[in-house]
Amino acid sequence: MRIIRPDDMDRLMPAEEASAHSPIPTQIISSDEYYPAPQTDKQREVEARLTELGSTLAKKQGISRRRFFQTAAGMAASYYVMNQVYGPLFEVTEAEAATPALAQSRADDLKGQMVFDAHTHFMRDDPSPLLGDPNRVGGFLWQRVQAGKFGFNKDLAGREATVKDLQFENFFKEIFLDSDTKVALLTNAPSDSPLDWLLPQEEVFKARDRINKEAGARRMLAHYTLTPGQPGWLEAIDRAIEVHKPDGWKGYTIGDVFIAHGGQHAYRLDDEKLMYPFYEKAAKAGIRNVCVHKGLFPRAIEARFPHLATFASVADVGKAAKDWPQLNFAIYHSGFRHLGGAPTDAVDEWEQTGRLSWLSDLADIPGKYGVTNVYGDLGAIFAWTVIAQPKIAAAMMGTLIKGLGADHVIWGTDSVWTGSPQWQIEAMRRLEIPEDIQAKHGFAPLGPANGKVKNAIFAENGFRLFGYRKDTELAKPDRFTAMKSEYDREGGSRTNLRYGFVNKPT
Repeated sequence: MRIIRPDDMDRLMPAEEASAHSPIPTQIISSDEYYPAPQTDKQREVEARLTELGSTLAKKQGISRRRFFQTAAGMAASYYVMNQVYGPLFEVTEAEAATPALAQSRADDLKGQMVFDAHTHFMRDDPSPLLGDPNRVGGFLWQRVQAGKFGFNKDLAGREATVKDLQFENFFKEIFLDSDTKVALLTNAPSDSPLDWLLPQEEVFKARDRINKEAGARRMLAHYTLTPGQPGWLEAIDRAIEVHKPDGWKGYTIGDVFIAHGGQHAYRLDDEKLMYPFYEKAAKAGIRNVCVHKGLFPRAIEARFPHLATFASVADVGKAAKDWPQLNFAIYHSGFRHLGGAPTDAVDEWEQTGRLSWLSDLADIPGKYGVTNVYGDLGAIFAWTVIAQPKIAAAMMGTLIKGLGADHVIWGTDSVWTGSPQWQIEAMRRLEIPEDIQAKHGFAPLGPANGKVKNAIFAENGFRLFGYRKDTELAKPDRFTAMKSEYDREGGSRTNLRYGFVNKPT
């Protein structure tokens, strides 16, 4: 959760100009919740191999490499190259990459798969005038302002980076047109400063209602964001229940998405005096899902903010879940600690201990506390691990499924920071836990793209948790169905753009 500052900009560049717009990212992209790790040697190899293969296959098909990378065959080529570099972790063949009809047939077969993305974001459209201040500690919108100020090369991407990249219209395109996502949950992040909220609370529900009205069906759910300890926060819960009727609650136990503010309102989920009155209100209202940001707290951040480590960990989840069995506790990022640290941190820990801080602790909670109301979310952590250390992504999935159960892992992408979530959907569809890791750790296989386990993770678990009845809600084609069909029919394709920051090549 390092905030990108003006003096960082000479080492960073906008993700939009960082690569040849390959279907998958080839280096870590910062959403400003963590500082981007440098591109690894293996990621550099993936980029080089994919560029070469993409050029070769595009030439054979008589199209540009950029256009090839927008096709299903281009997506298949990406995971074929990942297997060459990292070993056989993804279900893909060379024929699929080289044969557009074969790749498109597979994509068409899976297009109807239910995908509920329970972790999405977009940005407010009223940036604070302070965001242009070079002395101001950054922020998500601040990144977009700085992209223009520090010489963004629009010739590489054919466009300029603007705040609109992260706002409503682009969010709609990336989520609902450029991916197989059918339903999304819009979430938010709090700050002690009203100017630093990703979205004002009112705008979250306006966006939910706007999308659902335009669709003619309930395609978007929305959180109300908790601010424990801030003046009047409990009274605001009563108003939210009455006026906004949120689909769930979102909390940041470190208190503020921009921890440089000091985390003065950090809290524990098991604080009986502070939190239990809220739980009582939530249970009484029947809004039972408490989604909580945890993890993303590497040791470099802990060194700067040691007092916040206990709040960022999952140490407070078990007791709260046991005391409130009528509620569900969905832990965003599954408490994964290492995001934002060196890519080798998780690898070293896994190889030495067979555990992943604090994700393994979360997976232990059902067995330790005898509870069934704790869930793990994959937002950001799946995207980060699957492109940087895919064996860790496999280990992470095995750990969560073994501990929480395959019916307690929820799909989330943290989009739109990494662009359209389709590449993450494809990664999950293709990923398998290597047999040696299965045998050593007692993990079950993930199975086929549309098999029992992956269907549960993609949608069934989230639908059950949020009481979403797909047979009723999505029983008939709605306006979004028609828009998606027309978009595909007219040749619509992903831009393969991402919207955060990456390290400049060395």
